[in-house]
Amino acid sequence: MRLGLAQINTTVGDLAGNRQRILGAYAALVERGAQLVVFPELATCGYPPRDLLFKRHFVPDVEESLRAVAAAVGEVPALVGTVEANAGGSGRPFYNAAAFCHRGRVASVARKCLLPTYDVFDEDRYFEPAAQPTVISHAGTRIGVTICEDIWAHPVVSTRRLYSGLDPVRQLAALRCDLVVNLSASPWNHGKGGVRQTLVTDAARSIGCTVAYVNAVGGNDELIFDGRSLVSDSGGRVQTGMAAFAEELMVVETGAARGAAPTVLSPTFEQPEMADILAALTLGLRDYAHKCGFRTGLVALSGGIDSAVVGAIAAAAFAPENVIGVSLPSLISSQHSRDDAQRLAKNLGIRFETIGIAEIVASCEAALAPIFAGKPRDVTEENVQARVRGVVMMAISNKFGALLLTTGNKSEMAVGYCTLYGDMCGGLAVISDVFKTQVYALAHWINADARRAGRTGPIPQSSIDKLPSAELRPNQTDQDSLPPYDVLDALLKGYVEEGLSRRDLVAQGFPEATVSDVIRKVDLNEYKRKQAAPGLKITPLAFGVGRRIPIVQKYVSQ
Repeated sequence: MRLGLAQINTTVGDLAGNRQRILGAYAALVERGAQLVVFPELATCGYPPRDLLFKRHFVPDVEESLRAVAAAVGEVPALVGTVEANAGGSGRPFYNAAAFCHRGRVASVARKCLLPTYDVFDEDRYFEPAAQPTVISHAGTRIGVTICEDIWAHPVVSTRRLYSGLDPVRQLAALRCDLVVNLSASPWNHGKGGVRQTLVTDAARSIGCTVAYVNAVGGNDELIFDGRSLVSDSGGRVQTGMAAFAEELMVVETGAARGAAPTVLSPTFEQPEMADILAALTLGLRDYAHKCGFRTGLVALSGGIDSAVVGAIAAAAFAPENVIGVSLPSLISSQHSRDDAQRLAKNLGIRFETIGIAEIVASCEAALAPIFAGKPRDVTEENVQARVRGVVMMAISNKFGALLLTTGNKSEMAVGYCTLYGDMCGGLAVISDVFKTQVYALAHWINADARRAGRTGPIPQSSIDKLPSAELRPNQTDQDSLPPYDVLDALLKGYVEEGLSRRDLVAQGFPEATVSDVIRKVDLNEYKRKQAAPGLKITPLAFGVGRRIPIVQKYVSQ
């Protein structure tokens, strides 16, 4: 069978736009000779729809859109991810479904069996699970239909224990399938690609037929979908691997003798980790901005490494002519920081403005002087500078309709080394899930990537080499308040992402006083993170929707 894989970028709630994308991809793949076209999970409404599903007319509108899709499908069938209302008298109100559209109608519907309820997922809030996967017979071919999580009940995945032994792959192995398809909307995080390949190739070996995995691509809110759709033959050999972080349409011949079909891998299907992270952040920013209606990006340029990396990502996502970089020097700001900010903007080709804040800060301090009388200067005055910058940047954002990008990294966000209503002001936290050590690695990669293309690296070497500093007091460096970033990031990975305790981390060789201080800072600053701009997720566990720690809590990790 010539299978058409439609790796498309949908937008949550854009029913008309998604329908147009589906029908455009369908027509193109039929033109290329596809005999069946497969789309990602929930392609009609975008993933994840979350509580849009509870709006009274949302699901009926989705079903109407699906009928319009089906009406345009001819002799070549299409499997389209969609929402189906649960017409029964019990269970949750909807099904996460795949509609088999053929000859102008929805001929049959397959339903998702395994509903994830971990990390960013809460599907059992909305959907009723199916008891077993569906097999559809078409043109003498038995097609097993699975949806995303249905192939994740595998020994390499710890979350399999959530499903009480239910395994749709094992069920399909007993049903004599000629082809199995998986409609997926699997968010990306670095390190996930190898797991997915294992799931798909092991499923193909277990069931004894070709398995085609069709994944969504694009950004919706904090989630980034990387595509990388793939096809495995019955022997577990990856036959086809599609592009990462880009839409792609492909027709694949399935059912050929094992080893007969050549392997076709997109150049980006497998690529270095830093290339993946950079592509993910660029796509996530571009889609967040454009899907929300922004055409201009705005970033405060301090001359440091974080704002430099965010500026470079913004230039790639928006195009340089659509990015405004602003330097906001105070009396504390060093000349080299001002120079590095200007040099970065010139290298990137973005608009550059300088707005001095010394007089505004002085005015604020003068207004506060009476009530602060008798109190020594402390972090309060430092934060006035940061908050003045926030006010100025938000004013520019309002006036020009530009999306203000915050520049705080995961290390800073974790320990609260950021100013609420100051540098945390903005519409999107581009690198809030990127550890500081990864920020440095990204900067090196961005410069090396430019040199490989015959251009000058845009990030000034001095921004990379200098000691990181908030420059809110004279001669300040980050390491005045924090451990070295390689130590801090290792601790944070253990405590935040892996759930290790104080004693676990001390047992790994970290100094007890350092461990205690870092854990205290992480726990105390939950209230800041709850008020932060949404951030792009690139790790297995990001701050935000996937990590639901109470603000008011008294547990102290031992």
